[in-house]
Amino acid sequence: MATLHIEHPISDFETWNAAFARFAGARRRAGVRDQRILRPVGDPAYVVVDLDFDTRERLEYFGELPRARRGTADQDPRGRFGSVAGGDR
Repeated sequence: MATLHIEHPISDFETWNAAFARFAGARRRAGVRDQRILRPVGDPAYVVVDLDFDTRERLEYFGELPRARRGTADQDPRGRFGSVAGGDR
């Protein structure tokens, strides 16, 4: 399993979450198997998202999609790739 970890500031969580929800099908078609949305305690203007993929190749494909097609960020996100130990499939 491979995970894309994204962190970024947002202006309004409800607006951001509605936009994120609209792209659920696109994420699924791109290979996202699971997702977690987290918000730091005491910082309502920041969001952390983890997207899980079966393989690193699927994660890398998703990372290459134009950001406009993903359409979930209202400000510049920072993303990092990671994988579970032994998960270099």
